[in-house]
Amino acid sequence: MQAAARRNVLITEGLLVLMSIIWGMNFAVMKYGTDVLEPLAYNGVRLAIGSVVMMAILYVRRMPLLPWRDIRALMLLGCLGTGLYQAFFINGLAMTRAGTASLVVASSPAIIAIVGRMMGVEKVSVRAVWGIALSIAGIAFVILSSADSGEGQSSMLGNLLILASVVCWSFYTHLMRPYTHRIDGIQIATWALVGGTIPVLVLATPAMLRANWPAVVPLTWGAILYSGIGSMGIAYLFWYRGVKVIGSTRTAMFSNLQPIVALAVSWPLLGEKPTLVQGLGAGAVLGGLLLTRQPSAPEPAHGE
Repeated sequence: MQAAARRNVLITEGLLVLMSIIWGMNFAVMKYGTDVLEPLAYNGVRLAIGSVVMMAILYVRRMPLLPWRDIRALMLLGCLGTGLYQAFFINGLAMTRAGTASLVVASSPAIIAIVGRMMGVEKVSVRAVWGIALSIAGIAFVILSSADSGEGQSSMLGNLLILASVVCWSFYTHLMRPYTHRIDGIQIATWALVGGTIPVLVLATPAMLRANWPAVVPLTWGAILYSGIGSMGIAYLFWYRGVKVIGSTRTAMFSNLQPIVALAVSWPLLGEKPTLVQGLGAGAVLGGLLLTRQPSAPEPAHGE
């Protein structure tokens, strides 16, 4: 039994690494997309595509329809974790550098841990505290190096919007956790995505109508599909599995790999050249993740 539980944890951690790679690359992909299209137009289309794909997966797999109370709850939570989160994130990303945005998002494990402690739903071990502290130090290295380099392309408002999206995601992660213990991850991902897409589409409709869609090149459509299906669909499934198997805070620690991937991808694609100090910061982030990772069995569901 313990061997099977440990294998489940290892598989989950492997999927969370893949999730971080998908999300890390998505910073550069979305930065490119929002440079070509209005942020709201880009976001509205990608969320709509992601919702259609996820609904199609539910249909193909013949999954039973959830009770309306669960669908309603997931869609309402989706307004927070997808709708409001994406509204802050996409507009913040449009005003800052992809690498800097990824570093702000890397603060999510610390904020998730603080929110979880405030809500009384998760304890943070001493080892995890040191891991979070090391990761925050790494993030500070990168932010300070960006300021000292004189590149100064990051907008303070953009970074604050990204931070606001992280706060939304932190509350969403803990509020969603009870559902991960009794509802399939595909169901959660689908209904939360649909619930968050509806308000985004309402806000994005004017921008979508203004866009010159016939002039959109295949590369831009590829970016929309990647960030709609890969980032909003596949990666979310891995996230929900992580929350269920190893808990919110440990799952969030894997997101600290995102800035490493984002910085590596943004260099050749966007010309955002990383510095030596940024490399040291990325190393500290990775060290914090390894320090926080504990060889424990899956957490029991609530009430067990």
